[in-house]
Amino acid sequence: MNITVCIKQVPSTSEVEIDEKTGNLKRDGVDSKINPYDLYAIEEAIRLKERTQSTVNVMTMGPNQAVSILKEAYTMGADNGYLITDRKCAGSDVLATSKALSEGIKKIGETDLIICGKQTTDGDTAQVGAAIAELLDIPHTNNVLKIIEINNDFIIVDVDMPTMIQTIKIKLPCLISVEKDLNQPRLPSYRLKKATKDRDIVTLGVEDFEDTDEQKYGSNGSPTRVVKIFPPVANDSTEIWKGSSEELSTRIAEKISELKILS
Repeated sequence: MNITVCIKQVPSTSEVEIDEKTGNLKRDGVDSKINPYDLYAIEEAIRLKERTQSTVNVMTMGPNQAVSILKEAYTMGADNGYLITDRKCAGSDVLATSKALSEGIKKIGETDLIICGKQTTDGDTAQVGAAIAELLDIPHTNNVLKIIEINNDFIIVDVDMPTMIQTIKIKLPCLISVEKDLNQPRLPSYRLKKATKDRDIVTLGVEDFEDTDEQKYGSNGSPTRVVKIFPPVANDSTEIWKGSSEELSTRIAEKISELKILS
């Protein structure tokens, strides 16, 4: 069985500068890490590998520095790493990102199961996984809490629905996006770090894809635009009020109205 895990490199700090012209995060030179939700996706893929003798591929899109998270995935037990890095992919929104990743997955070859983290800590859209599946025309489900059974034909999972836990049977190939309650990610292995330090990472660009139309990638292929993005203004001012319960309740109501919390 071939499993592909889509991961992303995200800033490891909230103190990130924003390009005022493009509205994009300035990622160069910023300390980064694997998106936390993606660690659960990698862990589950490795567990499936141990149970079913599968091959685990990890794929990310980003600048050259994103190689580091692929190497970290190697130290957890992943077999192959793929980096999509191309200026033509810069400024991608959810759709353009999903398009590039779906083309990368097709480039790998036959994939039985694609696993994504529920969402990323920098974008928080929780849409990329579903969009990849739609572009590949395969079934998918989100919010997976548990993999109950898997074989060469189907996978059975528990899915966290708003009012219940639903058990779903999905025909392979398919894509699942996983919750953080699925497992406990393992720590990187020093033994695997030594064993994989010279392992290659395949670099892909738009010219390597089946669909090489540049208008479908990066800012050209992004139907949504960031109009404005800015860090929230910190407000740590405090007021201390004293008085009877009637006086304080009136003052609180006036303050709520003044701050327009309620109209």
